[in-house]
Amino acid sequence: MEKSALTEADVKKLLEDQSPGTRAETAAKIAQQFGSGSISEAERTQAEEIFRLMVKDAEVRVREALSINLKENPNVPHDIAMSLAGDVNSVALPVLQFSEVLTDEDLIEIVRSQDSTKQVAIAKRSSVSETVSSALVDTENEDVVSNLVANEGAQISSDDLEKVVDEFGDSDAIKDAMVMRPKLPVRVSERLVTMVSERMKEELAKRHELPDNLATDLILQSRERAILGLSSEGNEDDLELLIKQLHDNDRLTPSIVLRALCMGDLDFFVSALSKRATIPVENTRKLIYDAGPLGLKAVFKKAGLPDNHYPAARAAIDVTREIEYDGGENDRERYSRRMIELILTQYGDLGVDFDAVDLEYLLTKMGQLPSDTLDTAA
Repeated sequence: MEKSALTEADVKKLLEDQSPGTRAETAAKIAQQFGSGSISEAERTQAEEIFRLMVKDAEVRVREALSINLKENPNVPHDIAMSLAGDVNSVALPVLQFSEVLTDEDLIEIVRSQDSTKQVAIAKRSSVSETVSSALVDTENEDVVSNLVANEGAQISSDDLEKVVDEFGDSDAIKDAMVMRPKLPVRVSERLVTMVSERMKEELAKRHELPDNLATDLILQSRERAILGLSSEGNEDDLELLIKQLHDNDRLTPSIVLRALCMGDLDFFVSALSKRATIPVENTRKLIYDAGPLGLKAVFKKAGLPDNHYPAARAAIDVTREIEYDGGENDRERYSRRMIELILTQYGDLGVDFDAVDLEYLLTKMGQLPSDTLDTAA
């Protein structure tokens, strides 16, 4: 609805009528007109003087009406915005969260001097600079920091993100919010690895630039939990979704595929090749387990995997025919250890040329598996 210009009657009504409801109604009307662009310069000046009176009105609802209707107006005089921002919460919060008039210096001063409710409003702003974020982190208030970290528009320095991990390592809300951020420094991601749930480890692997060995570990851990907790049908759906998301985010790398196979995660290997080669899973499975030399090589090539990875994959597939899960205690660890040991003892004889980083990874993983798993199997 088109708004009419300020009238003398409006001004008189605002200044003379003692009814709080009438004053609030008139305050809202003038604030709306102020942002409409339909008033003259003289009327704008007059409105600003009225606002300076209204921010001192004893009736909260008058100041609330002013705040709500001016919160996103970039032409509000700075002194008026600051008066509203320093008011009681019901008046201050809209301005603190939305006003572009407030500077970083203003916001930092408010963060350091006001209560957590106002700090949360600032943490929710559509854009928060690193300096303001740093002041919010320094509050050491979990609710404030949680809202800040969950805000994708907040710029947070690496040092402050590490500070958050130090201070709130036990807070699931903050850890989850950090994992879901668009980008994390690698050193922060690596620290989160040992702290977040299995569900959030998947998100870390999908969302952030983790080293391949770390991403592989996270994926395998998540798959292991999924195998234990889901039905056969649900597990297949879960794996398919994980593979798709990794592929869409360029995280389904050749090294991850090879390492997963060598760790004994055959379902992951089959699904990964299926996705990379764009052929159905069942067709991929038949090609991989072809008794002859052609099937695996064909799907390997179509999936765009490096030629020097093929001998390692061939050796790993051959090893799977020699060992199987036994269903006993430490089943998964025992299978993985035997798989790695057989591959590492045979790869030289079979002409397998592991990349140095992949060989080091497998040796490291074998060293991390319990040494008594083979004795237990015996």
